Amino acid sequence: MPELEIKDKNNKSVGKIALSDDVFGVTAKQGVLHNAVVNFLANQRQGTHATKTKGFVSGGGKKPWKQKHTGRARAGSSRSPLWRGGGIVFGPQPRDYSYSLPKKARRLALKAVLSGKVADGEVTVIDSLQIDKPRTRDVVSLLKSLSIDGKSTLIILPEYSKTVMLSARNIPGVSVRCVTDLNSYDIAVHHRLLMTKQAAEMLSEASKK
Repeated sequence: MPELEIKDKNNKSVGKIALSDDVFGVTAKQGVLHNAVVNFLANQRQGTHATKTKGFVSGGGKKPWKQKHTGRARAGSSRSPLWRGGGIVFGPQPRDYSYSLPKKARRLALKAVLSGKVADGEVTVIDSLQIDKPRTRDVVSLLKSLSIDGKSTLIILPEYSKTVMLSARNIPGVSVRCVTDLNSYDIAVHHRLLMTKQAAEMLSEASKK
């Protein structure tokens, strides 16, 4: 069972927390995480790309020249895909790229990436994170105190906090997520994780459900 130190805002140790092996001590095949990340990115695609076929390109209603006796190849429209300004053949059309992964696969990928972060020493647990009013410099100061400033960091909270969200949104590379909104992609693309003690406990308790 992995144990992590709990830090306060001044980077002083105030205790330890034992993390669940079922969440933070999982080893999974690399393909599990890859599938989860590809699924997340696919579900973000809008799929609004579109090209016009010859039926949608304006003009071309009149036959360019008569069918026979001109010495030229027969043509029915100046908007043929063979002509400049014509339609596009088999071009991209609006479509839905989203698909679903089995719930067990998503959960396993989340546990695997969390376990990897703990194993690599890239997780910092803080006793609490409360900000009275939105102020970017408060979060900057906290990250600097914990020696994780300048690195892409995902802040994990037990519940939504508008003040923390507003205070962190202008810091390059820093994102904020609630425990219920966590996904494998967000964890994988950030170098460090900063989670509150309560958030870590919630993640450990999730394995018992």
